[in-house]
Amino acid sequence: MDSRTLIHKVIRFDGAPRIGYNLPEPWPNDFAWGGIAAAPDFVERRWTEGREEFWTDEWGNTWHRLRGLSQGGEVARGALEEWDRLDAYRPPDLGLESRYEGARKAFAAAPDKYHLGGLPGCAFNISRYTRRIENYLADCLLEPARVRRLSGLVMDEVEKAVHRMADAGADGVFFCEDWGTQERLLMSPRTFRDLFLPEIERLCRAAAGLGLDVWMHSCGYIWEIIEDLIRAGIRVLQFDQPSLYGVERLDDAFGGRVAFECPVDIQRTLQTRDAAKIRDEARRLCRRLGGHGGGFVACRYGDEPGIGLEPQWQDAACEAFVAFGGG
Repeated sequence: MDSRTLIHKVIRFDGAPRIGYNLPEPWPNDFAWGGIAAAPDFVERRWTEGREEFWTDEWGNTWHRLRGLSQGGEVARGALEEWDRLDAYRPPDLGLESRYEGARKAFAAAPDKYHLGGLPGCAFNISRYTRRIENYLADCLLEPARVRRLSGLVMDEVEKAVHRMADAGADGVFFCEDWGTQERLLMSPRTFRDLFLPEIERLCRAAAGLGLDVWMHSCGYIWEIIEDLIRAGIRVLQFDQPSLYGVERLDDAFGGRVAFECPVDIQRTLQTRDAAKIRDEARRLCRRLGGHGGGFVACRYGDEPGIGLEPQWQDAACEAFVAFGGG
């Protein structure tokens, strides 16, 4: 059975003979990844001020970070920090075919793999950068009409990207929306359902119409909206902190209904640097979440320096995933 067929079985609970693997060499990998290139006319600017590095993105935001400490960053100035810019705002065109040539080549070079295409986010993830998160969370209560209008502009482009990924040969699309703190949602479930669930449903409808699976990442504790996401059409939830919920609790509530992609928990378990605890969590992830004729994909967290972790602890997790993953 090739990897593409295997992952379809894993995420459909269709008698998969083993878990899925999204691991770097030398461990197994069932995936080919395709991203979206920048527009041909976009010119990124980068500069430094003291210990800080700054750069621009094509949505019009300026980012910054301390040099050498992380792969990520935070928005220093959003493209729409003043709402009066909204009338003139033009998001980048995600429908340009040239932006998907790399994805097309990556998929064509790996015909036996599951082809997963990356999206820049959904309405919340993209819009919060253009306004900056501290402004945007207030907007959700004080300026809901403007929030919806900006979401519409963003989702027009995201929907174009879904279509282009299908054209490029994707089997599924992946987006990130960080909805939780370590304890709760960033906003009430009611506000989420009013402003943002319809946009996730729109993305899922577009993907389903093209035969694509939808994969969603979220950081933090989002228990209260998992049921909403399943009903919207999310097929795979990518959680870096499965033990934040409890592996068994996740399985009891949602096992066999939505698939999960997880590393060993990046904050609660890997940080113990205890090989026995790491191995035990890998085993429970495989056997509980993956115990429904499918349901689980093992992965490795991609920014070890960002969480202050030495590579050997994720090496131990990868070894355990392969040992307990079956097949």
